[in-house]
Amino acid sequence: MVEGDNHSTNLLAAETASLEEQLQGWGEVVLMADKVLRWETAWFPPAIMGVVSSVFLMIYYLDPSVLSGVSCFVMFLCLADYLVPILALRIFGSNKWTTEQQQRFHEICTVGWWKRLVTLKEEKPKMYFMTRIVSLAAVAWVGQQVHNLLLTYLIVTSLLLLPGLNQHGIILKYIGKAKMEINKLLKQKEKKNE
Repeated sequence: MVEGDNHSTNLLAAETASLEEQLQGWGEVVLMADKVLRWETAWFPPAIMGVVSSVFLMIYYLDPSVLSGVSCFVMFLCLADYLVPILALRIFGSNKWTTEQQQRFHEICTVGWWKRLVTLKEEKPKMYFMTRIVSLAAVAWVGQQVHNLLLTYLIVTSLLLLPGLNQHGIILKYIGKAKMEINKLLKQKEKKNE
């Protein structure tokens, strides 16, 4: 058992080191994106919403075909992959990284959520299977009910706001409120049954 845990820890460390090496030219950009996604400044959430809304309004206005949209998206990724390391060096300079910047970059590159998913698959395969089937069926149903562009906009916006919501405890706050309401309903039901 300990040997398996040690192997998975070594594998996670190797994956993290590999990802850090691949993102080396993007380091400053990754740290800046992390600050924006975690809302370190009060104007970051409206800026995220503005940028995402502008992009989706442009897509709605241009109404590209799927093939054109995918082609433009991949072209944008290729340009970013080529230009970001070059521009980041000029914009941010060749400053030495501080220890805390390196530590934060390492934390970002650690793929802990992926390890949790693999662990769930290994330890509880039936639960993993049922969770995936139910969630994919729910996504398919919602996708059938809601327009594709609106649904994509809502998903992208939610994913970009999620780190900030989590960082500021907003998600836990509303989960706590939901739990309290469920407990109240359960207590009322118990009283009616007595």
